[in-house]
Amino acid sequence: MARYVRPTAADAVFNGLVGFLTRIGLPLAGSRVLAVRGRSSGEWRTTPVNPLRVAGDRYLVAPRGHTQWVRNLRVAGAGELRSARRVERFVAEEVLDADKPPILRAYLVAWAWEVGRFFEDLDKDATDAQLRAAAPDFPVFRIRPLP
Repeated sequence: MARYVRPTAADAVFNGLVGFLTRIGLPLAGSRVLAVRGRSSGEWRTTPVNPLRVAGDRYLVAPRGHTQWVRNLRVAGAGELRSARRVERFVAEEVLDADKPPILRAYLVAWAWEVGRFFEDLDKDATDAQLRAAAPDFPVFRIRPLP
């Protein structure tokens, strides 16, 4: 069964606040609003995300697991990162589980203060073997800008 952590009421409030601040041009530590077309409706769906740069590439990591935005991005293959009036269109490619450990580690270094609780017993000091074992629970997408 694919791992999914349902947001709590506090998470919804926090995400709403982060999304609002990002939409008006005051992103929290580089957050962006991810916009992806819904896989059934075709309507834009949005959620705040924390883009990550590792070795020159940019990534989106899903700390809650196989969420709706993950499922939509898998189908759409593209989306937008928004902050105020700035819109960055991108294409996405899902990263193989075997390639995730350095990305997950970098994500934990950068964002554990916000999302570390979703990683349970993992932190930036986890071994590669521990990160590989957890990799299927944390979808990761490499994103590349569209012209």
